[in-house]
Amino acid sequence: MQFRKLNLLLACLVAMISWTANTHAQPVTSMEGTWQGKLTIPGGMKLRIVFHISQNDEGNYSAKMDSPDQGATGLPVGAVTFVENKLTIEVPAVRGNFEGTWTEESGKIDGKWNQSGMAMPLILERVDKVEAPKRPQAPQKPYPYIEEEVNYENEAAGISLAGTLTMPKTGAPFPAVVLITGSGPQDRNESLLGHKPFLVLADHLTRNGIAVLRFDDRGVGQSTGDFATATSEDFAGDVKAGIKYLLSRDEIDAKKIGLVGHSEGGLIAPMVATESPDVAFVVLMAGPGLSGEKILLLQSNLIAKANGAPEILIEQGLIDAAAYYKILKAEPDNAAAEKKLRAYRQAAWDKSSEEMKAEARKLGDPEKLFEAGLKQMLTPWFRYFISYDPAPTLQKVKVPVLAINGEKDLQVPPKENLAAIAEALTDGGNANFKTVEMPGLNHLFQKCETGAPGEYSQIEETISPTALQAISNWILSAAK
Repeated sequence: MQFRKLNLLLACLVAMISWTANTHAQPVTSMEGTWQGKLTIPGGMKLRIVFHISQNDEGNYSAKMDSPDQGATGLPVGAVTFVENKLTIEVPAVRGNFEGTWTEESGKIDGKWNQSGMAMPLILERVDKVEAPKRPQAPQKPYPYIEEEVNYENEAAGISLAGTLTMPKTGAPFPAVVLITGSGPQDRNESLLGHKPFLVLADHLTRNGIAVLRFDDRGVGQSTGDFATATSEDFAGDVKAGIKYLLSRDEIDAKKIGLVGHSEGGLIAPMVATESPDVAFVVLMAGPGLSGEKILLLQSNLIAKANGAPEILIEQGLIDAAAYYKILKAEPDNAAAEKKLRAYRQAAWDKSSEEMKAEARKLGDPEKLFEAGLKQMLTPWFRYFISYDPAPTLQKVKVPVLAINGEKDLQVPPKENLAAIAEALTDGGNANFKTVEMPGLNHLFQKCETGAPGEYSQIEETISPTALQAISNWILSAAK
């Protein structure tokens, strides 16, 4: 859950929209070529950054950027200058830039990436070829099943949703599922850090006789609408539109349509299941059983510890987060809430010890980091999420439920959330459910070492075959 925090930098990288280039001095040597470096962002995640730099006849530079570990290529950047061995690449769309110095001895550009008050070391080296991340589970065409691009309407919201429907070639009518992505703007494959979990999941399920509809979130990819103003409740409406579409297809068994939700998708699926009589079963992949506020506090604590953060920062961070959430829940007006959040933050900073302030500054400019977090906290989605308790909705779910979590999931901790899901379903009188804590798996259901988000991009596996088989076996049993 909460890929949004994790994706603050990642989403910015793929949001670049324009580029310009110029320089005012003839460089000592040409920077033309492909330059690659590895960026370590807060949380321990390592991402390769690649700049393809070109130079015209007048000596002016232009560039494009790749983030290969995210599967993003050809991203435009801003102004590029190289003066007295100093290279600067501006990225105005994200208020970021790279500054580095080229040395003839090393042939490298030693510098830093600056963004949101953070200055992260980045050393660029010339490369002949940029290797694509290894993702051995990514299915390769031709597929042994039918793949169809589809569009359908969420009439209530006035938006069009685009997706992919995959179906076995024979055996209709088929049981079917709608896949529901986690938080943050996600495409139909739930693409993240070079992985495409929903592509892998849809491929596995379809090969096992289950039709799958996966779709771009509203405002993402080919779907229309405004993602930024939407809440989990709005996304639930988009899922209902997907169910309605499946009901219009003769190839789909109308009595065997289920939902598979990952992370926030596991919060949305029970909402839909309680409101739509056409949902026959539900699979929750790292779905929450606790309120958003409780999950974020648990998540922040676990991830900070996994990343080796000083205890003094962890303790203060949890105190501050709890205070922020209290203000947000008590004050619905954004202007008033912002004023109170700023006042609390300033008072907390003023009375902090010099030791705590010094540790905080190691992460970047505290003021700029607060401003970035403030914008997120005031979004409709965040306000809704911290206040929403899934238990009352889960109590109303009467269809079969499979809830699975990775043992090493630090984003939606398994023991607390699986127990809460089981308790809520039991309280509601639903005895037809199964909860499974899967050994050695993280939030993405990859085999991992620590479960820290920093590992996600470094792991070649997209989803553990054990998790895939558990999901398909259960669905085929539930859909008999």
